[in-house]
Amino acid sequence: MRKILVVLFCLFFGIFQSMSQMVDPVKWTTSVEKISETEYYLISKAEIPSGFHLYAQSMAADGPIPTSFIYDDSEGNFTIIGNTEEEQGKTVNDPVFNMEIKYFEKTATFKQKVEVKRGVTTINAFVEYMICNDTQCSPPTEEELVFNFSESSKAVVANVALNTTLMSDSSKESKKGLLGIFFIAFLSGFAALLTPCVFPMIPMTVSFFTKQSKTKVAGIKNAIIYGIFIIIIYVLLGTAVTALFGADSLNALASNPWFNIVFFLLLIVFAVSFLGAFEIMLPNSWANKVDSQVDRGGLIGIFFMALALAIVSFSCTGPIVGTLLVEAASKGGIAPVIGMLGFSLAIALPFALFAAFPGWLNSLPKSGGWLNTVKVVLGFLELALAFKFLSNADYVLQLHLFERELFIAIWVAIFGALTFYLFGKIQLPHDSPLTHISVGRLSLGLLTLAFTIYMIPGLWGAPLNLISAFPPPPDYSESPYGVGFTKLENSSASVNGYTDLPEGAHLMAPHDIMAFHDYDTGLEYAKKVGKPVMIDFTGYTCVNCRKMENNVWIKPEILNILKNEVVLISLYVDDPKPLPKSEIREYSLRPGKYWKDYGDKWADMQAVRYSANSQPFYVLMDHNEKNLVAPVAYTPDVKVYQSWLKEGISKFK
Repeated sequence: MRKILVVLFCLFFGIFQSMSQMVDPVKWTTSVEKISETEYYLISKAEIPSGFHLYAQSMAADGPIPTSFIYDDSEGNFTIIGNTEEEQGKTVNDPVFNMEIKYFEKTATFKQKVEVKRGVTTINAFVEYMICNDTQCSPPTEEELVFNFSESSKAVVANVALNTTLMSDSSKESKKGLLGIFFIAFLSGFAALLTPCVFPMIPMTVSFFTKQSKTKVAGIKNAIIYGIFIIIIYVLLGTAVTALFGADSLNALASNPWFNIVFFLLLIVFAVSFLGAFEIMLPNSWANKVDSQVDRGGLIGIFFMALALAIVSFSCTGPIVGTLLVEAASKGGIAPVIGMLGFSLAIALPFALFAAFPGWLNSLPKSGGWLNTVKVVLGFLELALAFKFLSNADYVLQLHLFERELFIAIWVAIFGALTFYLFGKIQLPHDSPLTHISVGRLSLGLLTLAFTIYMIPGLWGAPLNLISAFPPPPDYSESPYGVGFTKLENSSASVNGYTDLPEGAHLMAPHDIMAFHDYDTGLEYAKKVGKPVMIDFTGYTCVNCRKMENNVWIKPEILNILKNEVVLISLYVDDPKPLPKSEIREYSLRPGKYWKDYGDKWADMQAVRYSANSQPFYVLMDHNEKNLVAPVAYTPDVKVYQSWLKEGISKFK
């Protein structure tokens, strides 16, 4: 309706003849203002063309398009505090829209308070706006904003104390951050280095540079260039994946069941390849063509030497690179690029260093059967990870075909088989005869044996906190309360004093926390019983959501609050259940795109109300839908989370 009125307004004043002549759009500038060691203002300033006005953030349903901001906190590096503030502006009674409208002329400044954590250098945001004068309007426009925390503004947060923020431990626990992806990829690169396709190539590379370089200085220079070319080749691969899927849409892969099934099949192929069934290789003609260019010398020869390494070693590095790209792609943004940077850096460093200092080769262990052992161990790990993606798909679709017990049983079988392999009881096609077990192999075998034994009680309901993020949650299980146990017949009698669950509510096993999946139904119930509302923006495939539910919510002090002092509304942003036609709406911040399912509805709600799109995200509010305290995201510290809950409840009372 709003857009129809805007179009009528535009037609009335002949906008279509003059809109294209508008040459002075709004110019946006950003800055950061420090409040304390952890809190800052993100300041957005608009320079408005002469004679035009920019609309405020709050407009009636049938009014013009308001100015709106969305801050990208998908990495969990900061917390939005309150709403975006704006200046007083000018309020007039607009005859076209027949309502009071607030707008700004010449300039407008908007301020958003945030709480940041260690290592933040930039925060990205988007602003959508429309400007008008007495005769014409611009179409709704979206512009990207970047807030830089520079030393000149004293906004560097490297020394922020982690225990001063509600999200202080998330940098240690969450794998969503780019830094976490980088280090995982870096370690994966070292693992790839110890495979039979890559490790033996180090002496060959050293020999190449020793023969080609006339002096030691030239050898070091060429080795450094060689390492840089390796990094460039893999980073270009990550860039291609980002460009292919689109940086803004990659994170949707994590909750898409069909992509999860594709990833499952892909990782199964990688795992079987590592176990020795076959090799994934690029065409030999590629390697021959590249190898023919190596002797050209100079930078071109070094580049083709690096490209030859990537192609020849693909049978070992391909599955690892593929897995990294799958995992990084599900994080969104430039994660694939960062992942390939970490992976290639780990590959490039040893090659460059040994090429520069060939004498170090004497300290390397000799090639042998241990290289294939590394490859097989990686194959078992790939196999275990594959079933995580299959579990995601089943959980999102709620098919109940791959529940918690089956997942744990498969992992017990995989890591049990790995234990037998490490102890020499299983041999695979490319293994060398095992005459004795080394100390390292024995130690790793004992570790996997202990891990396998640890998982077995999970078949009978044990929480398995060490791997809580991987299997389905306890309530998605054949026996949610443990084998041989069922919910007491009158257990719901203790829930808010009612003998029967209210309409629209269910109990989350095994905690028996009453929760609503519909926002309006939950809010009405909260008003009825006189308790504050806790909104839980969550997701079926959200790893940190499961960690919170299994490691934090289960604690007695938290469980008592969630059961008895708040009304919990869990909104799944990846819920694939189709919306009724009567509820389908246009995205508030994505004109022209419409909701398809309940996940779209709740995700849009989170973005519009709280300028956030990461999960978990918790909100405590009163019956007027006003926040009692600032919302929080992933908070693994039980005491901090309890303090947040108590503060909100005390303000409600």
